[in-house]
Amino acid sequence: MPLAQVLTVLEIVWASGRAGIQNSMRELFHDPGLGGAAFIVLAVLVGAFVKGYSGFGASMMWVASLSLVLPPHRVVPMVLLWEVCSSLQLLPEVWRKIEWRSVGWLLVGACIATPVGAYALSVVSANSIRISIGLIVFAGSYLIWRGFVWRGETRPSAIVAVGTAFGLLNGSTALGGPPVILFYLATPTGAAVGRASIIAFFLATDALAAAAQAVAGVLSLTTVLAAALLLPVMVLGTWVGARHFLATGPENFKQFSLLLLMTLGLIVLIRASM
Repeated sequence: MPLAQVLTVLEIVWASGRAGIQNSMRELFHDPGLGGAAFIVLAVLVGAFVKGYSGFGASMMWVASLSLVLPPHRVVPMVLLWEVCSSLQLLPEVWRKIEWRSVGWLLVGACIATPVGAYALSVVSANSIRISIGLIVFAGSYLIWRGFVWRGETRPSAIVAVGTAFGLLNGSTALGGPPVILFYLATPTGAAVGRASIIAFFLATDALAAAAQAVAGVLSLTTVLAAALLLPVMVLGTWVGARHFLATGPENFKQFSLLLLMTLGLIVLIRASM
């Protein structure tokens, strides 16, 4: 085939591909306008900064903010992809600090209890579960703020119990993170080890959730393209947050994490009461 024909074919393929991507973006974002687009970018940037700094909290912020301007059923799969990508971005930095023993036992409990949590949602009202989560998160964060520390050895049975709590809550409301975060904040592992282990644990669980959504057909090509469009913003926010963590002390990290958890707990309580 002559070079001119090859170039013509490539131009046609590129034009059709570009048009398809533009149509997909319009379909997902529903033409939010300049102000809406700026809000989306800012929300992604702030959530990514929080994830880069603390290792958690981005999902709640992304879902709560982006759902104001985008359909929630499109937001959740996109958020899962960003969670996986941001955790992979942070993984090389934290790899040597991860406490694999505790992460492994947490995953055992999570795998056992997640299906049970999904069943519990059909028996117990979602709002009742949300109220319980909000109260537990706020009370647990406050106790640690006041100086509570996990005394003694963290035995596998205790770690599996925390993972089980995660699975029950995650399966029923997709808000399973707080027990794991409180566990690491309460144990004397140190800020760097706790943050690294939180990142590793959520990478595993978010990757499994994203794979399950792909199999179920929830994670569409349109969502993947939209998530990819905002990926540079997410990467930038995560990088800035990670640099900020390296520049601050362990106590500042703990205070920030506890304040974030208490805020999220209050948000869950407010949402449950509406």
